[in-house]
Amino acid sequence: MKNYTVVTEFILLGIPHTEGLEIQLFIVFLSFYFFTLRGNLIILLAIVSSSRLHTPMYFFLCNLSILDIFFPSVSSPKMLSYLSGKSHAISYGGCICQLFFYHLIGCTECFLCTVMAYDRFIAICFPLRYRIIMSHKVCAVLAMGTSFFGCIQATFLTALTFQLPYCGPNKVDYYFCDIPVMLKLACADTSALEMVGFISVGLMPFSCFLLILTSYSRIVCSILKIHTAEGRYRAFCTCSAHLTAILLLYIPVVLIYLQPTPNPQLNATVQILNNLVTPMLNPLIFSLRNKEVKASLKKVLQQVRFLSEK
Repeated sequence: MKNYTVVTEFILLGIPHTEGLEIQLFIVFLSFYFFTLRGNLIILLAIVSSSRLHTPMYFFLCNLSILDIFFPSVSSPKMLSYLSGKSHAISYGGCICQLFFYHLIGCTECFLCTVMAYDRFIAICFPLRYRIIMSHKVCAVLAMGTSFFGCIQATFLTALTFQLPYCGPNKVDYYFCDIPVMLKLACADTSALEMVGFISVGLMPFSCFLLILTSYSRIVCSILKIHTAEGRYRAFCTCSAHLTAILLLYIPVVLIYLQPTPNPQLNATVQILNNLVTPMLNPLIFSLRNKEVKASLKKVLQQVRFLSEK
């Protein structure tokens, strides 16, 4: 059995080819992070404070906002810390936590988008039975199921990555601990594990995408059967925001994990957009074309302004 010098910490080198831009990146990413937290918290307040929005669709939107608060919080605090001039080091346990929670929240969000597609399918295809099918109990089970299966997927991927020995070097050529960059540092043959990881990471979103595609194919057929143009437009509006969020979720996954030849610069850019920009845009996507959410947001903002003036 070989003797290995166990690595106790890793050094995050940050975004490739951005040396000398630390202050500018710190300001930009801090702004993104602030507006992400602010936007999703406002959406949560708007939905919770309005009894008209206590429906399955907005319940799942609340779950999405919570995930969008935690998702950038996995990697952003550490990234902002070393961009401000502090240490680039992260402990071995901290690296495990980053990878686990990144995939836990990412996988949970993927499952949640699938559940949201199912919710829209029931609402449009079976409107008279919607309240019965999407009862409070069913919604709670579906929400817990997304977290449960997300946890299973994240646990498997984390165990797969950190069962390998890490004996040095300990420099992670990225801005947070993720599977592809960690496997490069392992002191063992990772070809079989890379294939297993590739299949696992690819199979989960692909399966969810097929379910979403199935739901929306039925939805499109139902929308086409609506006789009035206004009815078709209203039905389409209830789905357009969700479809936009799905595209923003799946495009980064395809670009990062399913590309034949890894490109560190492209990966970092897409990952930043996925981690910071998409969670920031989701509140806008789900509120801009929704009159009920906008009305509730207006009420919340007026109350916040009134309290600040007092």
